[in-house]
Amino acid sequence: MTAIGDLILVLDAGTTSTRAMLFTPTGALHGVAQQELAQYYPQPGWVEHDAAEIWDKTLACARQVIEGAGGASHIAALGITNQRETVVAWDKVTGQPLHHALVWQDRRTADFCATLRDGGQEPVVQAATGLLLDPYFSGTKMRWLVDNVPAVAQASAAGRLALGTVESWLTWKLSGGAHVTDASNASRTLLLPLAGASWDGGLCELFGVPQAALPEVTDNAGRFAATTRELFGAAIPIAGLVGDQQSATIGQGCLNPGETKATYGTGAFVLANMGPEVPRSGHRLLGTVLCQLGGQRTYALEGSVFVAGSLVKWLRDSLGIIASAPETEELARSVPDSGGVTIVPALSGLGAPHWRPEARGVITGMSFSTTRAHMARAALEAMAMQTADLAAAFAADGAGWTALRIDGGMSANDWMAQDLADVLRVPVERPEFVETTALGAAMLAAVGVGLHASLGDAAGAMRGAVQQFVPGSPPEPARREAWMRALAAS
Repeated sequence: MTAIGDLILVLDAGTTSTRAMLFTPTGALHGVAQQELAQYYPQPGWVEHDAAEIWDKTLACARQVIEGAGGASHIAALGITNQRETVVAWDKVTGQPLHHALVWQDRRTADFCATLRDGGQEPVVQAATGLLLDPYFSGTKMRWLVDNVPAVAQASAAGRLALGTVESWLTWKLSGGAHVTDASNASRTLLLPLAGASWDGGLCELFGVPQAALPEVTDNAGRFAATTRELFGAAIPIAGLVGDQQSATIGQGCLNPGETKATYGTGAFVLANMGPEVPRSGHRLLGTVLCQLGGQRTYALEGSVFVAGSLVKWLRDSLGIIASAPETEELARSVPDSGGVTIVPALSGLGAPHWRPEARGVITGMSFSTTRAHMARAALEAMAMQTADLAAAFAADGAGWTALRIDGGMSANDWMAQDLADVLRVPVERPEFVETTALGAAMLAAVGVGLHASLGDAAGAMRGAVQQFVPGSPPEPARREAWMRALAAS
């Protein structure tokens, strides 16, 4: 029986929805509420969210699960995990957003990134931050808001501008004005040196971001702030902040160097724990902060694929090929192969290890005999092909995989999990509870208020059972060859 005040509330602000989830200190799910978020596409390549909607729906979800638990007195801590790189600009005085949030998928700053690359800035930026010059990251989005939204520029000139990623925005609203960000999210902005404690003035100047508008960089676990009493009837400590992919890595228990996870959600994100040494990639992977505790950082090497589950969503919502995402597994099993169809899902450019924002999706090999089953299977096969591209880059950087821990909504597909094992030739491990993004934030919040003494203790108590998929017959070489041809065409 969970004691009064022992529950952990996690706010999981994702790309397509926001959720509130309650966990016990043993990792059991005690309650969940979820609401969809509207997606705005003002122009091709532009993706926006309404920051006010993110706040309103997150608050509504939190209130729903707190009420279901019997009130705020039952909640020991609150953790937040979020879609990374998405940028919110708001007024410090009114607390109101000044423009739609620019989502991590947004590509509007591609020309600015190209200008900096042409000016020879990428090696300097990569050496400092572990990141490449790509519209994916937050800094160029912040610059765009200052340059192109008069209300943002005016707030900056008046000293009223606040810039932050989604966890920073939610913490501000929950606490009534605490302006903080955790080191994992800060490491995704292009403004934080991996070996530096806080923002770098030279990087802020390079990207045209007003440093005074940025939040304080904190650990990932600790008592950062507390919710205002009027929100939930009692103050709840905000004790865990973490970007979603780092959170999933922690939730998967990848706490030792070399342990690697892949999250298949809207995109696909692979992180390998690299320990306390700042990672350097020679193969266009990213160095990032996995977590910071007591001022000490653990780093990760990361490969980011922009389109994974969103490809299945596109097949469902835009093409009408499937009625629901789970249907893809049955369709994939109904045919012996993809019928020669190959899909490169570069619907919003190509991420790691290619980094080609101008790339576009390609479907090759279709004929009159192509069925929706072939299309569904090709979509799932693309997940293993994209992951294999990343596996080669990790191996070339000296971080080859001996196993892969998978999570995220798409990982529930048994056919895809087995295909990953067959293609990658390593065991693939999936936890019984696949929503490890929220679980990682719960672990951090539990450590932040002392429910667990360390992340190792939290992972041991909260992670739960796993299922393993071992490599079977390898796919025919022709499949990989078809992928490479289609990739070149994209």
